[in-house]
Parts: sequence; structure tokens; C-alpha cells
Amino acid sequence: MSTHAKRERLILADLLEGVGPDAPTLCDGWRTRDLAAHVVVRERRPDAAGGILIGALKGRLERVQEEFAAKPYEELIQLIRTGPPRMSPYGIKQLDEAANTVEFYVHAEDVRRAQPDWTPRPLDRVFEDALWARLEKAARLLGRKSPAGLVLRRPDGQTVVAHRGAPVVTVTGAPGELTMFAFGRQGVAQVDVEGEQDVVDKVRGSHLGLPM
Repeated sequence: MSTHAKRERLILADLLEGVGPDAPTLCDGWRTRDLAAHVVVRERRPDAAGGILIGALKGRLERVQEEFAAKPYEELIQLIRTGPPRMSPYGIKQLDEAANTVEFYVHAEDVRRAQPDWTPRPLDRVFEDALWARLEKAARLLGRKSPAGLVLRRPDGQTVVAHRGAPVVTVTGAPGELTMFAFGRQGVAQVDVEGEQDVVDKVRGSHLGLPM
């Protein structure tokens, strides 16, 4: 049975292929070629990928990523489609599912929503629940830089506190949209945001999420 991560991988690859190597993305300064190179390096060059989280390794990450970005775009797409190399930890189904489901979903939306004619992608309930489960676990980490109290709420009333504090901003939306909001894509997330307007503006402009 296909996992969520495998499905999102193929969706991301198809989107990258469809728009070509020089299309915009939601990632600051990155065109689609850069995003494709990032995905490949993260999975295939652990010696450099540590720079995503570790500042001291950032220079190496940027150099290696530039090397991959210089490769033929079609090669990068194929590397994404075929998945991690043999013996990679990402080849373990459970780790792949845990580490890549949200990664590939968000980056697919980084491509989709940067295009002028983008349309929302309907998600099935099983996948929405999977995204919500991950949000529940990571909410405090994702919302740690919020300038105010931050609550994420599904339309059915399920809530998770992403940041404790007052005043409080409540963000309501489908799990996919809440995921985009919590990962720093507040400007394109289709959500309802409640709270004092000046506080809402601060939360919308804050640096939520984690490096991806």
C-alpha cells in the first residue's frame, strides 16, 4: 500500500516537472530548480543536509545544493521520483512517513501556490487526519516564535495550542491549510484568523515553522 509520503513525493515531482525549472516557489529566493535540488540533497547528501538545521554547516549545504542545482533538471526530478538511495534511513517506511509526509506536502504547495492560476487541492479525510496528527505533535515547536498566544483549530472544533500567551489568536481551517500556516506560509493559507487586528497582523508576519 502506498504511504502518504510516497504519494506526496510523486505529486511534488509531477508539479516540479509540470512548471519547469525556472518557475517561482514560495521559498524565498528559490526557483523550482533550487527547490528540487534542496529535496535531493536533503535525501541523498546527509553530510551536507545537516546545514538545514545547523548553522555551522550552512555554507557546505549551500555549496552542495548549488552543485545539484546545476545538474539537468530532468535528472533532479527523476531522483526525487525514485526516492532515497539504497541503505538510506529514509528507505525505512516508518521513517519516510514520519519525516517526509509534511515535507513533501508543504513543498508541493510551495510550487502550486506560487503559480498565478493555482487552485486549492482537495484532501481526503484520511490524509487530513494524518496532517492533523503531526500538527498536534509539533505545534509547540512550530509556534514557538509566535508573538502572541496561538491556537490552531479544525472546523470540527478540535484544537491544539501552538503557543501559550495572551492575547490569543485563533486560526481555524482544514488541516492542510493549518499546516501551511504553521510552517510559515501564513500569506497563502486559506484560514480564518480571529483576534485583535494588530496582534493578528503580528502573527501573520511572524516567523513560524521550522527550516525544511
